[in-house]
Amino acid sequence: MDSSLISRRHFSALTAAAALAAPLSALPQAAFPQPGRPIRLLVGLAAGGSLDGQARSVARRLAELTGGQVVVENKPGASMMLSASEVMRANPDGYTLLYAPSSLFAQNPHTLPSVPYDPFKDFTPITLAARGPLVLTVHTSLPVQTAKDLVMWAKANPGKLNFASFGTGTSSHIYALAFARTAGIEVTHVPYKGTAEAARDLLEGRVQAYFDAAPTAISNTATGRIRMVGVASPKRMPAAPDVPTFNEQGIPGIDLTSWISIVGPAKMPPDVVARLNALLVQTLNSPDVREFYAKGAWEASPSTPAELTSEMRIAYDKWGAMVKAIGFEKQ
Repeated sequence: MDSSLISRRHFSALTAAAALAAPLSALPQAAFPQPGRPIRLLVGLAAGGSLDGQARSVARRLAELTGGQVVVENKPGASMMLSASEVMRANPDGYTLLYAPSSLFAQNPHTLPSVPYDPFKDFTPITLAARGPLVLTVHTSLPVQTAKDLVMWAKANPGKLNFASFGTGTSSHIYALAFARTAGIEVTHVPYKGTAEAARDLLEGRVQAYFDAAPTAISNTATGRIRMVGVASPKRMPAAPDVPTFNEQGIPGIDLTSWISIVGPAKMPPDVVARLNALLVQTLNSPDVREFYAKGAWEASPSTPAELTSEMRIAYDKWGAMVKAIGFEKQ
């Protein structure tokens, strides 16, 4: 037999054996995303809401950039933990992602009796998506123009200030308790089953104050029946620059700005994370997506994975300190 043929066969066999023995990280990686494989973007709230609209705006632009399909799937329920659990259990290949607010990682672990995930061990941070604060709104029947005025009124009328929330343990409830504690006033908590019901009763004057999401706060202010008196963030909102922050009004500490993130399951390959981050940063910086966020009083805020990890830790620690300070019991 031709010795050169034997040598070629021997070389091929050695090459194949070496490839099988090599670690996966040393082998060429398939391009991401692969043609024909859709990316799923899960949202923990029902279709039609603000979070859903944002996710669909991101999905449209991301699909255009990749030339593939990006599907938004709504998995509402259990304080958004159903969607988180599904992503947590998914294959960490980059094709199942979660579009999630800060409350899922920073608030739920401190206010709910139990959560089925560890916010720092069960997910891979990819990028921040947007930032937006809650706004303190009051019914115009109250003779106040600012949050400072509201504090003075509450002190002159002890026990008469009713605060709505969109549920016990939600950010609107915790913010109200933190505001009352910081300002040294008494408030009566009136919980509702959702944001629509709380905002409706504030408009009707059945309750007097409510920490609302910026988009609905701005929209409802246009009716002339409510007034925005303070922004719960370190800086004023571009969408309502005349509304001062609490710090500006001498009420410190009410500055836990909400943010939205995009994460995947734990143990995603670093090259896939880097590719997704690059695609999503480009998506979030596109004019149409930035404009969509701005119309809802949010600010597009793409980041590195490391920056998102830091934001998660900061928010988690702040929520923990605030919940402890007001003596809130998990429920």
